[in-house]
Amino acid sequence: MIGDFFAIALNNLKRRKLRSWLTMIGIFIGIAAVVALMSLGQGLENAIIGQFATLSTDKLTIQNAGTGFGPPGSTVVEKLNDHDMDIIGGVRGVEAVVSRLVRNGKIEYNDAASFNYIADIPEDAEQMDIVYESMDLKTEKGRLLKKGDNRKILIGSNIAKGEIFDKKIEVGKKIIIQGEEFEVIGILKKAGSFQVNSVIMMLKRDMEDLLEIEGEIDLIIAQIAKGEDIEEVAGRIEKALRKDRGLKEGEEDFSVVTPLESLEAFQAILNVVQMVVIGIAAISLIVGGIGIANTMYTSVLERKKEIGTMKAIGAKNSNVLMIFLFESGLLGLVGGVIGVLLGMGVAILVSAGGNAALGTNLIQADISTLRMIALVTFSFLLGVLFGAVPSYQASKLRPVEALRG
Repeated sequence: MIGDFFAIALNNLKRRKLRSWLTMIGIFIGIAAVVALMSLGQGLENAIIGQFATLSTDKLTIQNAGTGFGPPGSTVVEKLNDHDMDIIGGVRGVEAVVSRLVRNGKIEYNDAASFNYIADIPEDAEQMDIVYESMDLKTEKGRLLKKGDNRKILIGSNIAKGEIFDKKIEVGKKIIIQGEEFEVIGILKKAGSFQVNSVIMMLKRDMEDLLEIEGEIDLIIAQIAKGEDIEEVAGRIEKALRKDRGLKEGEEDFSVVTPLESLEAFQAILNVVQMVVIGIAAISLIVGGIGIANTMYTSVLERKKEIGTMKAIGAKNSNVLMIFLFESGLLGLVGGVIGVLLGMGVAILVSAGGNAALGTNLIQADISTLRMIALVTFSFLLGVLFGAVPSYQASKLRPVEALRG
């Protein structure tokens, strides 16, 4: 019986090909948008989680709250200082503390100029390792900085491949920074962070001399002792800094950031973006559903005599209802299948195009078979839902009235 209903419904849709295709447009556009967004969003989230997984989980970052846009510490009212270093270093569970400088500077190369992030690297070997580990820094060419590398720098991959100065920069080349010449000693591997890919790093003393700063701190990295819980130590640091600054809980003018908090912040932003775009896609689905309802109403009016004939030869109300429900469900089902295929194609193309443009493999489409099946099922049910009222009206038509047309 179900097979008969399906065959009749399919045959009726084939007779009205153009109207059927026009009806499905709203459905497959909405489904395609949802599929593309969810696939790219999940793929991006997986990639970011993978990036965080490579970072050290025994280090956290402390910085004062900023008042505007700029590198960490450059827009704060009161900068971190050596006293804060002592407070943090004295917290139970903190093994070592490292101060960092992050500023903007004028960079010149190939007769072009740009403003980029400049960050320092401590000259102490142990502190240097802490910084390298905390940022998961590795070189694609050359080597990392070491003690005694005065007037030498590390550059991010975006700078090296010519995105900023329209010319590739190789190890050994000279770059003008704030009017002074530095030699490129290493090129950093591509990272998941835009800041790392566009940063220039030099030894702390070089940076202090270059920018004429002394005793300033933009952020602090805390090395957590082995066996300590990083979240608990972060809480102790917050409590110690609040007490020293005379602040109440919730009034902090500083932040203590753990890898987990950074990941949660990213996921929260991504979820908001996904919800907004899915909301827009949902509007398309509603419009598509209304299109199905409109098509089914029109179909009922056009086929009154056909309905009357079916009832005159013994068709029950439930038989008529099922035929029309199958038609509306098929509209949703076919629209869902096309939408899923279209969305998968869009996700794969955007992923490939984005990675080619950025020179990275960060953007990956995560195609989930279960998610695709769920969306096709949802599309079928959407068609049934919006076709329910006209199908019910068709089933309630009296044979005599229907045959009159």
